[in-house]
Amino acid sequence: MKTINKHGQALSERFEVAYNQVHDALRDIVQINDDRFVVLVKVGAKKYQVIETFKKDLEQYARLRNAIVHEKMEVGFYIAEPNTKVVHHIERIANLLSQPNYALSIATKNVVFFDYLDSILKVTTAIKEHGYSKFPIYKNKKCVGLLTVSSIIKWMAQNMESSLVNLSDIHVSDMMEYEKEHSIEIVAKDINIFEVENIFEKAHKKKRKLEGVIITENGYNDEFPLGIITPWDLIEIDYTVE
Repeated sequence: MKTINKHGQALSERFEVAYNQVHDALRDIVQINDDRFVVLVKVGAKKYQVIETFKKDLEQYARLRNAIVHEKMEVGFYIAEPNTKVVHHIERIANLLSQPNYALSIATKNVVFFDYLDSILKVTTAIKEHGYSKFPIYKNKKCVGLLTVSSIIKWMAQNMESSLVNLSDIHVSDMMEYEKEHSIEIVAKDINIFEVENIFEKAHKKKRKLEGVIITENGYNDEFPLGIITPWDLIEIDYTVE
Protein backbone atom coordinates (compact mmCIF):
# COMPACT_ATOMS: atom_id res chain seq x y z
CA MET A 1 0.00 0.00 0.00
CA LYS A 2 1.21 3.49 -0.82
CA THR A 3 2.22 5.83 1.97
CA ILE A 4 0.54 9.14 1.17
CA ASN A 5 1.80 12.38 2.69
CA LYS A 6 -0.34 15.33 3.62
CA HIS A 7 -0.05 16.75 0.10
CA GLY A 8 -1.43 13.57 -1.42
CA GLN A 9 1.86 12.40 -2.94
CA ALA A 10 3.32 8.97 -2.27
CA LEU A 11 6.80 8.70 -0.79
CA SER A 12 7.86 6.59 -3.75
CA GLU A 13 6.77 9.33 -6.15
CA ARG A 14 8.61 11.99 -4.15
CA PHE A 15 11.70 9.80 -4.15
CA GLU A 16 11.57 9.35 -7.92
CA VAL A 17 11.16 13.09 -8.51
CA ALA A 18 14.10 13.92 -6.23
CA TYR A 19 16.23 11.20 -7.83
CA ASN A 20 15.59 12.65 -11.28
CA GLN A 21 16.48 16.12 -10.00
CA VAL A 22 19.76 14.78 -8.65
CA HIS A 23 20.44 13.05 -11.98
CA ASP A 24 19.83 16.26 -13.93
CA ALA A 25 22.04 18.24 -11.55
CA LEU A 26 24.84 15.69 -11.85
CA ARG A 27 24.74 15.97 -15.64
CA ASP A 28 25.11 19.74 -15.42
CA ILE A 29 27.87 19.62 -12.82
CA VAL A 30 30.04 16.72 -13.97
CA GLN A 31 29.63 17.21 -17.74
CA ILE A 32 30.95 13.96 -19.19
CA ASN A 33 29.86 11.87 -22.17
CA ASP A 34 28.19 9.26 -20.01
CA ASP A 35 24.65 9.70 -18.80
CA ARG A 36 24.57 6.88 -16.26
CA PHE A 37 23.78 7.98 -12.73
CA VAL A 38 26.38 5.79 -11.00
CA VAL A 39 29.12 6.89 -13.43
CA LEU A 40 28.28 10.55 -12.87
CA VAL A 41 28.50 9.97 -9.13
CA LYS A 42 31.82 8.12 -9.38
CA VAL A 43 33.47 10.71 -11.64
CA GLY A 44 31.93 13.67 -9.81
CA ALA A 45 33.12 12.44 -6.42
CA LYS A 46 36.71 12.73 -7.63
CA LYS A 47 36.25 16.38 -8.54
CA TYR A 48 33.68 17.82 -6.15
CA GLN A 49 33.63 17.63 -2.37
CA VAL A 50 29.84 17.73 -2.16
CA ILE A 51 29.43 14.69 -4.42
CA GLU A 52 32.16 12.85 -2.52
CA THR A 53 30.30 13.61 0.72
CA PHE A 54 27.12 11.93 -0.54
CA LYS A 55 28.73 9.29 -2.80
CA LYS A 56 27.71 6.26 -0.72
CA ASP A 57 24.20 7.59 -0.17
CA LEU A 58 23.71 8.28 -3.88
CA GLU A 59 24.98 4.84 -4.84
CA GLN A 60 22.49 3.28 -2.43
CA TYR A 61 19.71 5.47 -3.77
CA ALA A 62 20.54 4.33 -7.30
CA ARG A 63 19.99 0.71 -6.26
CA LEU A 64 16.79 1.64 -4.43
CA ARG A 65 15.53 3.57 -7.44
CA ASN A 66 16.12 0.58 -9.71
CA ALA A 67 14.21 -1.64 -7.32
CA ILE A 68 11.32 0.80 -7.15
CA VAL A 69 11.04 1.85 -10.78
CA HIS A 70 12.05 -1.23 -12.74
CA GLU A 71 9.76 -3.43 -10.69
CA LYS A 72 6.83 -1.04 -11.01
CA MET A 73 3.73 -3.12 -11.71
CA GLU A 74 1.71 -0.34 -13.32
CA VAL A 75 1.57 3.45 -13.56
CA GLY A 76 1.49 4.91 -10.07
CA PHE A 77 2.03 1.55 -8.38
CA TYR A 78 5.44 0.83 -6.86
CA ILE A 79 6.51 -2.57 -5.56
CA ALA A 80 8.62 -0.94 -2.83
CA GLU A 81 8.24 2.21 -0.74
CA PRO A 82 11.15 4.21 0.73
CA ASN A 83 10.76 5.50 4.26
CA THR A 84 10.27 9.15 5.13
CA LYS A 85 13.85 9.67 6.30
CA VAL A 86 15.29 8.46 2.99
CA VAL A 87 12.93 10.62 0.94
CA HIS A 88 13.67 13.70 3.01
CA HIS A 89 17.41 13.12 2.68
CA ILE A 90 17.46 12.72 -1.11
CA GLU A 91 15.22 15.78 -1.46
CA ARG A 92 17.76 17.80 0.52
CA ILE A 93 20.60 16.51 -1.65
CA ALA A 94 18.62 17.34 -4.79
CA ASN A 95 18.11 20.88 -3.54
CA LEU A 96 21.79 21.24 -2.63
CA LEU A 97 22.98 20.08 -6.06
CA SER A 98 20.34 21.93 -8.06
CA GLN A 99 20.80 25.22 -6.24
CA PRO A 100 24.46 25.37 -5.16
CA ASN A 101 25.51 28.04 -2.72
CA TYR A 102 27.40 31.08 -3.86
CA ALA A 103 31.14 30.69 -3.31
CA LEU A 104 31.04 33.75 -1.08
CA SER A 105 29.15 31.64 1.48
CA ILE A 106 32.31 29.62 2.24
CA ALA A 107 34.84 32.40 1.69
CA THR A 108 36.80 34.15 4.40
CA LYS A 109 35.15 37.55 4.76
CA ASN A 110 36.66 40.83 5.98
CA VAL A 111 39.75 40.13 3.89
CA VAL A 112 42.95 41.74 5.14
CA PHE A 113 44.95 43.12 2.22
CA PHE A 114 47.96 45.38 1.74
CA ASP A 115 49.57 47.76 -0.70
CA TYR A 116 52.76 46.84 -2.52
CA LEU A 117 54.65 49.61 -0.69
CA ASP A 118 53.38 48.87 2.81
CA SER A 119 55.85 47.99 5.54
CA ILE A 120 56.16 44.27 6.11
CA LEU A 121 55.66 44.99 9.80
CA LYS A 122 52.00 45.72 9.03
CA VAL A 123 51.74 42.22 7.59
CA THR A 124 53.42 40.53 10.55
CA THR A 125 51.06 42.39 12.87
CA ALA A 126 48.09 41.10 10.87
CA ILE A 127 49.44 37.56 11.04
CA LYS A 128 49.61 37.87 14.82
CA GLU A 129 46.15 39.43 15.16
CA HIS A 130 44.19 37.35 12.64
CA GLY A 131 46.19 34.16 12.16
CA TYR A 132 45.89 34.45 8.37
CA SER A 133 48.61 33.02 6.14
CA LYS A 134 47.73 34.67 2.81
CA PHE A 135 47.11 38.32 1.96
CA PRO A 136 46.01 39.93 -1.33
CA ILE A 137 48.49 42.58 -2.45
CA TYR A 138 47.53 45.69 -4.43
CA LYS A 139 49.81 47.80 -6.61
CA ASN A 140 48.47 50.99 -8.18
CA LYS A 141 45.03 49.94 -6.86
CA LYS A 142 45.13 46.61 -8.75
CA CYS A 143 45.51 43.17 -7.21
CA VAL A 144 48.85 41.67 -8.27
CA GLY A 145 48.81 38.45 -6.25
CA LEU A 146 49.01 37.00 -2.77
CA LEU A 147 51.72 37.35 -0.19
CA THR A 148 52.01 34.12 1.76
CA VAL A 149 53.65 33.33 5.07
CA SER A 150 55.86 30.78 3.32
CA SER A 151 57.38 33.51 1.14
CA ILE A 152 58.01 35.68 4.18
CA ILE A 153 59.85 32.79 5.81
CA LYS A 154 61.90 32.22 2.63
CA TRP A 155 62.89 35.87 2.60
CA MET A 156 63.85 35.77 6.27
CA ALA A 157 65.97 32.65 5.74
CA GLN A 158 67.85 34.38 2.92
CA ASN A 159 68.40 37.61 4.87
CA MET A 160 69.20 36.36 8.36
CA GLU A 161 72.37 37.63 10.02
CA SER A 162 73.60 36.20 13.31
CA SER A 163 70.21 34.55 13.80
CA LEU A 164 68.49 37.95 13.55
CA VAL A 165 66.35 39.59 10.87
CA ASN A 166 65.79 43.34 10.66
CA LEU A 167 62.36 44.10 9.16
CA SER A 168 62.21 47.81 9.96
CA ASP A 169 62.96 49.00 6.42
CA ILE A 170 61.46 46.05 4.54
CA HIS A 171 58.33 46.41 2.41
CA VAL A 172 55.78 44.05 0.92
CA SER A 173 57.45 44.52 -2.47
CA ASP A 174 60.63 42.89 -1.16
CA MET A 175 58.72 39.76 -0.20
CA MET A 176 56.70 39.57 -3.40
CA GLU A 177 59.85 38.65 -5.33
CA TYR A 178 59.59 35.27 -3.62
CA GLU A 179 56.02 34.68 -4.78
CA LYS A 180 55.27 32.80 -8.00
CA GLU A 181 53.22 34.57 -10.63
CA HIS A 182 49.58 33.74 -11.29
CA SER A 183 48.95 32.25 -7.84
CA ILE A 184 45.40 33.64 -7.72
CA GLU A 185 42.18 33.87 -9.68
CA ILE A 186 39.76 36.77 -9.34
CA VAL A 187 36.05 36.01 -9.80
CA ALA A 188 32.72 37.79 -9.48
CA LYS A 189 30.53 37.37 -6.41
CA ASP A 190 27.81 35.45 -8.30
CA ILE A 191 30.05 32.41 -8.88
CA ASN A 192 28.97 29.22 -7.12
CA ILE A 193 30.90 26.61 -5.17
CA PHE A 194 31.10 24.10 -8.04
CA GLU A 195 32.56 26.73 -10.36
CA VAL A 196 35.25 27.53 -7.81
CA GLU A 197 36.10 23.84 -7.46
CA ASN A 198 36.46 23.71 -11.24
CA ILE A 199 38.95 26.58 -11.13
CA PHE A 200 41.13 24.70 -8.64
CA GLU A 201 40.77 21.46 -10.63
CA LYS A 202 41.88 23.11 -13.89
CA ALA A 203 44.87 24.68 -12.14
CA HIS A 204 45.81 21.28 -10.69
CA LYS A 205 45.67 19.64 -14.13
CA LYS A 206 48.00 22.32 -15.46
CA LYS A 207 50.33 21.65 -12.50
CA ARG A 208 49.82 25.21 -11.36
CA LYS A 209 49.61 25.82 -7.62
CA LEU A 210 46.63 28.07 -7.07
CA GLU A 211 46.95 29.77 -3.69
CA GLY A 212 43.48 31.24 -3.63
CA VAL A 213 40.42 32.58 -5.40
CA ILE A 214 39.58 36.19 -4.62
CA ILE A 215 35.94 37.24 -4.89
CA THR A 216 35.11 40.80 -5.91
CA GLU A 217 31.92 42.54 -6.97
CA ASN A 218 32.41 41.97 -10.72
CA GLY A 219 35.57 39.88 -10.93
CA TYR A 220 37.99 42.72 -11.75
CA ASN A 221 41.44 43.11 -10.23
CA ASP A 222 40.90 46.80 -9.44
CA GLU A 223 38.06 45.99 -7.04
CA PHE A 224 38.62 45.36 -3.35
CA PRO A 225 38.13 41.76 -2.16
CA LEU A 226 34.81 40.66 -0.68
CA GLY A 227 36.16 37.25 0.24
CA ILE A 228 38.93 34.77 -0.41
CA ILE A 229 38.79 30.99 -0.85
CA THR A 230 41.77 28.67 -0.41
CA PRO A 231 42.00 24.94 -1.22
CA TRP A 232 41.59 24.27 2.49
CA ASP A 233 38.24 26.07 2.53
CA LEU A 234 36.89 23.58 -0.02
CA ILE A 235 37.97 20.65 2.11
CA GLU A 236 36.37 22.19 5.18
CA ILE A 237 32.92 22.71 3.62
CA ASP A 238 30.23 21.13 5.77
CA TYR A 239 27.64 19.53 3.48
CA THR A 240 25.75 17.83 6.27
CA VAL A 241 22.01 17.69 5.68
CA GLU A 242 19.43 16.57 8.17
